[in-house]
Amino acid sequence: MRIVIAEDDALLREGLALLLRAESLDVVATTDNPTTFLAAVDEHGPDVAIVDVRMPPTHTDEGIVAAVEARRRRPELAVLVLSAYVEQAFATDLLAAGGARLGYLLKERVGRVEEFLAALHRVAGGGTAIDPDVVAQLLSRSRPDARLERLSAREREVLALMAEGLGNTAIAERLFVTEGAVHKHIRSIFAKLELAPDDRTDRRVAAVLHYLEAS
Repeated sequence: MRIVIAEDDALLREGLALLLRAESLDVVATTDNPTTFLAAVDEHGPDVAIVDVRMPPTHTDEGIVAAVEARRRRPELAVLVLSAYVEQAFATDLLAAGGARLGYLLKERVGRVEEFLAALHRVAGGGTAIDPDVVAQLLSRSRPDARLERLSAREREVLALMAEGLGNTAIAERLFVTEGAVHKHIRSIFAKLELAPDDRTDRRVAAVLHYLEAS
């Protein structure tokens, strides 16, 4: 796995590089701004980019903009974005731009090494990884969309875990139910959200995006 890190906090940037190299992962470049990040993506063709949401010069949305541009240049690139706090715009912007191979973690998650590495590998493998704390905050907000109101309490739990990026087996283990029950709940979620089978769309990603946009 070839990785580029874009993070303007030097301590976190070098700490991430050391952690990943200790796991025998190939950190091909580290950078502290969006311009050199995009140049590194073009030069090294990484498999994964780890990107801070806020970078110079204005420390607003440069990281998000750079991540979207990197995916435009290299559609197969997996992107794991780090943020100091919940910024819903990131989740909807990047998921809307492509769905798979995307993650959004709070920076405090990096200190939980096993969870961080699991999220990194999940994103690199083609999945999504949304921080559980982000999902919890979104879940607590009002949902004006009538279709989400159709979901039962258990279906909302399942959808929240899908938003974290968990597969059916992991969801079953978390909720102490069978995989068959999880599969049944997911079928019901797709039906209630009016997500018909479509070769062009991953319904799991579509359901999560719908959930995040309406939260």
